[in-house]
Order: sequence, then structure tokens, then C-alpha cells
Amino acid sequence: MDVMNRLACAGIVPVVVLEDAKDAIPTANAMMAGGIDVMEITFRTSAAPESIRAVAENCPDMLVGAGTVLNLEQCKLAVQMGAKFIVSPGFDPNVVAWCVENQIPVVPGCVTPTEITAAVNMGLQVVKFFPANVYGGLNAMKNLSAPFVGVKFLPTGGVNTANLREYIDAPFIHAVGGSWVCPKADIAAGNFEKITALCAEARQAAFG
Repeated sequence: MDVMNRLACAGIVPVVVLEDAKDAIPTANAMMAGGIDVMEITFRTSAAPESIRAVAENCPDMLVGAGTVLNLEQCKLAVQMGAKFIVSPGFDPNVVAWCVENQIPVVPGCVTPTEITAAVNMGLQVVKFFPANVYGGLNAMKNLSAPFVGVKFLPTGGVNTANLREYIDAPFIHAVGGSWVCPKADIAAGNFEKITALCAEARQAAFG
């Protein structure tokens, strides 16, 4: 199964903020125990590169990618460390072009028709929609999906267990992203059983 299909099957792509790389493997294992086998480790912290490496080398059943990738330097570092996909909050043509050229799945943030057009013209079919709750949520994505036939969205921001099913059921949604299944505070405190429970609860809410 290819990377984009793995994301769709997972339904939820956890956005994981790690302050310490030692927490990467326990967090990955906790998620897998809860039924989620993909994770997006965000470049918001300096621990991101080593965290990606740790998961890539020690958790073969976990599909690890990099999130909050803001430039080509971060992108190349993430892939070097073992990231299998790249997610960006915005659309950087340099990042997208490099990923396309090197056959690395990339999901850039696109919330306007202009940005989506740019992504489509570079061969992409899935874009991130962030922050979803600010830019009109499901209604906005439904309207955008009309002219952009075949494009699917990965919304992040304002998605949670309560409204997850509504998002997942929409035909224009590829998967949803979010950090509610792996709160930064619980990772730091070592509450990995809670993360397993939150992942299992989200999977149940998404797919029943």
C-alpha cells in the first residue's frame, strides 16, 4: 500500500510535537497500540529530526512523516532522517517541486483556489487545509472541491473526536490531522497509555 493510501486508511494523521527524541519510540508504540500506524512529527521543535530517525529505524510498522516543513532545507533533512512524507502549513513551490522530483509524497497547505491550482498543476491531488476551523471548515472544502474535481483535503485545526465522523464521511476528505490524540503534555509526562486510549477512541469515532 502506498503512502497516500496508508494516510487514508488511518483516517487520522496525528500531529506529534516532541520536545525530546527519547519520547519518539514510546509515542509511536502507544499510537500503534491504539490502532493508528501513521504519524506526522512536526518541525516545531529541535528534537524533530532525531525523533523521525528514531521512529524510522526502530518502528518498521509505523509510517513516519514530517510536518510543519517550512523550507527546502528542513524538507531534505526530514527525508534524510527517514520521513516518508512531507506536510507543510503553506505552499512552497521549491519544497513541492523537490518532493515531486524525488517521488516523496507531499501535502502542502492550500486554502485558496490559487494555491490549490498551483498544487494541481504540479501533479498533486491531496492538499492540507489549515487552519480548517478558521477558513470555513467542511463547507469551504465542499465548495472548493466542486471546481477542483478529484482533489482531496487533509484538514487540521478544529477537528476532534466529536466532529471527526462528519469530516471522515465527506467524499472530499482524504484524512484528518490533529494533535488531540497525542497531547504534547501527555507525551512529556510519559502518559502513553492515555495516548493509546485517545487513538483507539478516535479510530472508533471515525470508523465505528
